Order: sequence, then C-alpha cells, then structure tokens
Amino acid sequence: MALFTTGEAVAVELPIARIPTRAAAFLLDLCVQLILGLVLVPGSQVLLSRWGADSAWRDTALVVTVVAVLIGYPVLGETLTRGRSLGKMALGLRVVRGDGGPIDFRHAVTRGLSGIVDFWMLGTGLIAVVVSLCSPNARRIGDALAGTVVVHDRSRLPFAALVVPPPWLQGWARQLELSGLSDELALAVRRYLIRFGTLTPVVQDQLGRTLVLTVCARLHTPPPNGYPPLMILGAVLSERQRRAFPPPPARPAYARAVA
Repeated sequence: MALFTTGEAVAVELPIARIPTRAAAFLLDLCVQLILGLVLVPGSQVLLSRWGADSAWRDTALVVTVVAVLIGYPVLGETLTRGRSLGKMALGLRVVRGDGGPIDFRHAVTRGLSGIVDFWMLGTGLIAVVVSLCSPNARRIGDALAGTVVVHDRSRLPFAALVVPPPWLQGWARQLELSGLSDELALAVRRYLIRFGTLTPVVQDQLGRTLVLTVCARLHTPPPNGYPPLMILGAVLSERQRRAFPPPPARPAYARAVA
C-alpha cells in the first residue's frame, strides 16, 4: 500500500501494482499489439504496392507502423483513458501521477518512449523487472522519468473537493496559466494545506509565504496583496482541481422540466 494525496488535499491509500499483475497486463497489451501489427503491416505493404511505391517507401511504412504499434498504442490508450491500456483495464490497474492524480499526454509519452529501454532493448523486459524490484513502489524507468506509479484501481479514487477557493480570489485564479505548476510543487502545497492546522503560527506564515512566492514565480504572476498564504494557495489549487475535474455541463431548464 502507498499513501497518495489526491486531487486537492485528499489522502488515500492505494495498493501498488507489483510485477506479476503488471506482467499479465503487459502480455495482454502485447497480444493486442501483435494483432494490430499482423493487420497493419501487411495491409500497409499491400496498399503501397498497389500504388506502385518503391522499396524505400515500403521500408519507411514498415518502420512507422512498428513504431505506431509499439509506442503509439500505449501512449494513445493511456492518454485517452487517463492511465489505462486494455491490459490494465482487464487487470484493474491504472497509471497515476506521483500525487495520485490522473496522467496526461506528457506522462503517457514519457512512459511510452521509455518502454524502448524497459521492454525492447534486451527484448525480454528484464530491465523493467530489475528496476521495479529495486523500487519501493515497483516503478520502472518510464515511471521514474514520468513521475508516475501503477496502482490497483478496482475502487474509484475519491473526488477531490476539499479545497474551496475564497470568492474574492476566484477571478484572479481563473486568469492564471497553470502549466508552470509542476506536480511536485502542487504536492508540496497540498501537504502544507493538510498539515496547516498542526503547524505553529510562525511556520504557517514562513512556509506559506515561501510557497506563495515559489508558486507565483512559476506562474509568472505577482501574489495578490493583502491575503494570507492559505487563501492564495487554496485558490490556486482549487482552480487546478476545477480544470482537472470539470463539472458536467448544466442542462437547460426546459430539459430538466421534461425529465
């Protein structure tokens, strides 16, 4: 089990996926990739031959198809499903960020490219197995580079709704460009919010001001004047939560009346 601080200050324990389960999921994905390869490779070659393409074009198509199957398949699957390939779905696994949040394309493509080293460099997956055995959270090289962990996901992660922005800072927070807020810095802020009540007043103020200056520097915006660090940091994380978990669109009044 590992403790994650999910969303915006929700602590939850999730079981780490170990090598046997991950290996089974990998073999299922490999079967899907083999089927895709057996369909796409001959199909592309036949299609190019009908178009009168020379051997150079056919060789290029072969390389592109193999790369798309080996790397594009896991990257596309994990991006669209927020961390679950077909094999992981079957085994109840999910890739999550180091703070327990859902991954995006950046994490998926890092894991996919690193799979060349983890699985295909020696052709046996031995590197992934050895690195996972040496990691307390069973992380392979791709997980270490992407900052991700594979966990069992039979039970849904709780919706992170504990951070509520102060109304007077909502407008300021909605104008922020949050791409500069890294997962590591967001995790540090969440831990500060969780532990706020246990800190001494001096530490609350000093650590809070340090985090506010760091966060605002990363976001390239001056901190709003006259507000305590707790409100500013809460506003930033609540806005991050709102963008990561957008609420469902409201139905029109006439639709509600018909329903």
